[in-house]
Amino acid sequence: MVNKIKLLVAFLLLIAGIAGFYLLADKPTVVRILAVLAGLGASIAVLWTTPIGQQSLSFIGESVVEARKVVWPTRKETIQTTLVVFVLVVVMAAFLAVVDIGFAFMVRWLMGRGA
Repeated sequence: MVNKIKLLVAFLLLIAGIAGFYLLADKPTVVRILAVLAGLGASIAVLWTTPIGQQSLSFIGESVVEARKVVWPTRKETIQTTLVVFVLVVVMAAFLAVVDIGFAFMVRWLMGRGA
């Protein structure tokens, strides 16, 4: 029951931060954004005291570990792959343009409007 109350408080803090953004409409944008960030920070602080928050924190930590294991392509591989994609896009665009022109020609011919 305590954890459900904490989740409700975390949700209400988040809503309060968002509401603060709109209630402070006459204040500078920086102050309004700080209100949202304060609500978000307070919400996260309360959320981390719940089992769901602890599971989320553990998940984030595991995700960071897995992201570090990823073998990222080198700059050369990235450029080569990008160039291949660009070339294929140009080739497909040309092919579709030729097909479109062909269909337009056939439709004009079938409708008797000349070629």
